[in-house]
Parts: sequence; structure tokens; C-alpha cells
Amino acid sequence: MIKAQISEVKTLLSTPKNIVIVPHKNPDGDAMGSTLGLYHYLKMFDHNVVVIAPNDYPDFLKWLPGNDTVLKFENQQEESNALITNADVIFTLDFNAFHRAGELMASPLEASTAIKIMIDHHQQPDDYAKYTYSDVTMSSTCEMVYNFIEMLGDADKVNPTIATCLYVGIMTDTGSFRFAATTSRTHFVIGNLIEKGANNSEIHNNIFDTNSYSRLQLLGRAMSNLKVIPELRTAYINLSQAELDEFKFKKGDTEGFVNYALSLKGIIFAAIFIESAKDNIIKISLRSKGEFSVNEFSRAHFHGGGHTNAAGGRSETNMKSTIDNFISILPKYKKELSQT
Repeated sequence: MIKAQISEVKTLLSTPKNIVIVPHKNPDGDAMGSTLGLYHYLKMFDHNVVVIAPNDYPDFLKWLPGNDTVLKFENQQEESNALITNADVIFTLDFNAFHRAGELMASPLEASTAIKIMIDHHQQPDDYAKYTYSDVTMSSTCEMVYNFIEMLGDADKVNPTIATCLYVGIMTDTGSFRFAATTSRTHFVIGNLIEKGANNSEIHNNIFDTNSYSRLQLLGRAMSNLKVIPELRTAYINLSQAELDEFKFKKGDTEGFVNYALSLKGIIFAAIFIESAKDNIIKISLRSKGEFSVNEFSRAHFHGGGHTNAAGGRSETNMKSTIDNFISILPKYKKELSQT
């Protein structure tokens, strides 16, 4: 985002506005951390602000300050549509194409005449926003929101509430600061957030130390389903709807499971296939190490996308056909998987 755009945005936000902030469907820590962090910042200036999530999100994120103000579009469509229609400004955070907000929400967002502002770090953004802050080198959208606040000249206004929200997204999207996108600037921002009042150990406990007995049982089943293709340095996990039901699956329970497959010695490409009977699809999460792009892989074969080392997708065939297709595709990437 260039200086001229920042100046225009600063002018735009200098008087109270009706503002809607939207994360992507199935929001994660970065999506909710960034939207709520921005929400608390904008509330300081007497804007009428609301976060509208396309659908529900995991319980381990519901302690975030401001969670009780979030609307869920799928359950509150009439109220949400009215707010979107009447918005002066709509921020879209942690996604860069309307369809990522889900089919139900994409249409009213696209139809809205509000000024759109995108803040996002995913690849290949759509051209729908008047003001776009897009940077694929960033660790997280939360880091970008911190930069955005700083560019507006308000870094001194970051308080413990904002700091807590932004810390969550940076921590979760960097895999607790171990992924390659974690830079010295990321650590500088994290240091500032701690100085501003983010309690790092408490935040970590709230996010990660909330396992239920049934979730750990589900993890055990996932590990027993783990398969390895050593000649292609690939591992994958599958979970059926019956297995999810057996272990009382709740949204967010499979978060991070794919990373166990990626942690195997010699593995640089990992996938997890999760059946969703409700949506009649197989949900796919892909992870990689090095330069092998799961973003390109997912876009080419599984209607998805994301980052070089973390992406998602879907399949509309059954589990066996999806996995068979996945395995049949892998030899085409043997050279890339061997060189990385």
C-alpha cells in the first residue's frame, strides 16, 4: 500500500463511518485475530464497526476480546445483509477473492457499493478493492494489520486488547514462529505486542492447551491412518465422516493434524483428507517444506490455493477416488519433490 493510498485511507477514516470487517469462511486464528484487532482499533475513532464471520469458528478462538460482538452470517443473514448494504467501508481480511467468504456471503459483498479495503497475504488476489494491501511475503494478516496501523501513524494506540488479538494470528500462522515466513520484522512486531500488553504464555495456553479427550482420540485415529510414500517424500492422512462422528468431532479439532505428517523425517509434502458429509466434499489441507508449492498444486488439481507451503482445497468425489487421484498425480511432481 503506497503512501498516497495510506493518506486517502487516513482521510476516509477521519470521520465516523459504518464499517464491516469480514474474515474468510471457516476462520482461523489469523482471520479472527486480524479482524478483531482491527475492530478494536477502529472503535477508538467512534466508527460503527462490526465483524461478520461467514460461519462459526473453533471454540479455542472464542476467548478473544470482542468475540461476543461477532455476527455469523450463516445464522444471522438478515441482520448481516443489512449491515453490508449500509456499510460505507468493508475491510476483507485474510482472503483475496469473494468466493473465499462462501457462496452465501460472496453475493452481498460483491453487490455492496461500500469502499472495499483488502489486507491479505495470500497469492493471486482478485481486483475488487479500491485499496489493496497484499504481500505474500508476510507471515500473517495480523502482522499486516499491525503494519497498517503503524502506517496510519497510530502504533502508539495499540493497547493490550489489540495486541492480544494480533499476537494470536501471528503465532498461529507462523506455527509458533517456526515457519519460513517468520522474519526479523515478525519478531520485532511480536516484541512490540508483548510490550503493549500481549501475555504470550497465557495466549499460547488459551490456543493450544485446550485438548478434549475425544480430540486426542481423534488424533490417535488420524495417526493410525497415516500413510507414507517414501519415494515421493510424501505422507497423507484421511479421516472419514464416520470417524469424525465416532470421536465427537467439533470445528477446529483437526487443526494441525497435517503437520504431524509433515514432521516425518524425509517428508516434504503432506496432506490430510477429511470427509464432510454436510458439504458433500472431501476437505483437503496441504503442507510442504522448501520450495515445493502446495498453492500451485492445489490450484491445479483441487480447486484451492493458499501459500507456497500451506494451502487448502476440496474434492467432490468420494474419499477413495480422491486419494487415488492424489496418488496418481504425484509422479508428475517427482522431479520437484526430489530436488526440494
